[in-house]
Amino acid sequence: MGVSGCGKTAVGRAVAQQWGADFQDADDWHTPDAVAKMAAGHPLTDEDRAPWLGRLREKVIATTPAEGRTVLACSALRRRYREALRAGLDGVQFVYLAGSKALIAARMAARTGHYMPTSLLDSQFAALEIPGPDEAVSISIDQPLEGVVADVLGLVLNA
Repeated sequence: MGVSGCGKTAVGRAVAQQWGADFQDADDWHTPDAVAKMAAGHPLTDEDRAPWLGRLREKVIATTPAEGRTVLACSALRRRYREALRAGLDGVQFVYLAGSKALIAARMAARTGHYMPTSLLDSQFAALEIPGPDEAVSISIDQPLEGVVADVLGLVLNA
């Protein structure tokens, strides 16, 4: 979890591959209207996000078999979003990919083919409620991808 551009998709794919787990990107579960809104430079509201969070919980998280694992790359910026995603479900863990606005802005500026404009980064940080240790494992993204993945694998498996 984390703001746009923090590496959720790259880290999530790599962790899922290491675990032999299913990978899902929450971006793929947005409606075309929500994607168009963000692409036009308008942040989503809580009302926009509510049905999306419901789909993620019902179609991705709740359908993971008890003996399986699913890695979901999802912003989950607010505590109430995280609570909605894990409500009543055991074993849901969050990993917060933490980085400075400057680092993430540079990464967003360098990527191509993503609908989220760099201009929305301020709104992402404004919405972000940094999770405490009771909610998530925090990993610094100020290191190569391999280091982030190793930290996730080491800390989540031991959390």
